[in-house]
Amino acid sequence: MTTPIYDFVKSYAESGTVRAHMPGHKGRSPAECGFGAAFPYDITEINGADSLYEANGIIAESEKKAASLFGTAATFYSAGGSTLCIQAMLTAVCGKNRSFICGRNAHRSVMNSCVLLDLEPCWLYPDYEDGSAVSGKITAASVETAIERYRDKNPTCVFITSPDYLGRIAPIAKIAEVCHRNGLPLLVDNAHGAYLAFLEDSLHPIALGADICCDSAHKTLPALTGAAYLHLRDERFVPEIKRDMALFGSTSPSYLIMESLDLCNKYLAEDFRSELAETVKKVSDFKERFSHMAVPDTEPLKVSFYAYPCGLRGYELAEQLRQSGVETEYADETHAVLMFSASSTDEDFFKTAYAAERLMCPRILLRPPQFAVTEAERAMSPREAFFAARETVSTEKALGRIAAESITVCPPCIPIAAAGEVIDENIIKILKIYSIFHVNVVQ
Repeated sequence: MTTPIYDFVKSYAESGTVRAHMPGHKGRSPAECGFGAAFPYDITEINGADSLYEANGIIAESEKKAASLFGTAATFYSAGGSTLCIQAMLTAVCGKNRSFICGRNAHRSVMNSCVLLDLEPCWLYPDYEDGSAVSGKITAASVETAIERYRDKNPTCVFITSPDYLGRIAPIAKIAEVCHRNGLPLLVDNAHGAYLAFLEDSLHPIALGADICCDSAHKTLPALTGAAYLHLRDERFVPEIKRDMALFGSTSPSYLIMESLDLCNKYLAEDFRSELAETVKKVSDFKERFSHMAVPDTEPLKVSFYAYPCGLRGYELAEQLRQSGVETEYADETHAVLMFSASSTDEDFFKTAYAAERLMCPRILLRPPQFAVTEAERAMSPREAFFAARETVSTEKALGRIAAESITVCPPCIPIAAAGEVIDENIIKILKIYSIFHVNVVQ
């Protein structure tokens, strides 16, 4: 598969052309550094380089190749991560009505979009398990219940996150059937699951019936941080989606990021499926080896350790792994999360297994915290709360106050209290568990 963006930039970098244009480094590293080789490939929208949000040249050609690989009606690049994609998809779908049904384990970018677009999220609460506020089960039945509950608000769509941060995958096909039967498009934050399209049996949301979804390419594919895809199942949203992306995206998107997406196409078309299958087998074997603490039924490339059976807290488990040379993706009170990819080596798996085997587990049975994010009173819209005068108070003194912004665990940036909600005793309990001791509230 050809790489039109990379080929153009490589040719330009080797041409010796005087760069009487942006960026200011002119293709030259200002000093000896580890990434000096990247500077010649960092360009802007010069003649022939196309323009991301008005693409009709090499970028458009590369995006069409990505669409063919993912099996979508259209795929568009983002140099602003999945955050930009989420902003664009909500703009495209929610333009005529402010309400939409949203899984409460959504990323902070969803709440930020609500502030920017003045949207009203109608919360769909997962069934929380294992004492985690960042993960839970969303079923087709719970989606149907939410649609009935909020029917008088005339919601424009259903938005869910799958896989979630601990790796749980929602039953997308069944949820899509419920949504479409009720005349609602299904939007999916698939930030952690770009690779799912290349399994032997695709688990990608678009293949399973979602109407729009985003993938963070950089999370599981060999692409630079900030690289993401916005996928469409059919063409009804195509005419406006680039305009919606341009509303939030920089007018100077990184060509380095776009080149990495372009090169990723070639890799996906050639060796990726076989390498992915091998890696999935390695991760499966790893999970089986440590089944006493691995959360079952998670996505194929993610291992979520439930620390309590080891007599440890999640962040203690992560610290022990760190001391053995293994850095986790995320850790909190109850879990530590490891993410592998087809770029992970045999040595990576060996070192991680060796580190996990050496965990110092005290002979103490810890009692996991029992809580769930529950429905809180909404006193203001997210937009009203965000732009209201605010003050910072201790979590202890926040009872009854209105959250001036979404109070999140970062990572993974999932709201414990959403902007505009009244902070109740349950919220304070969860904030303390996640070591959040000061919050911003409306004056």
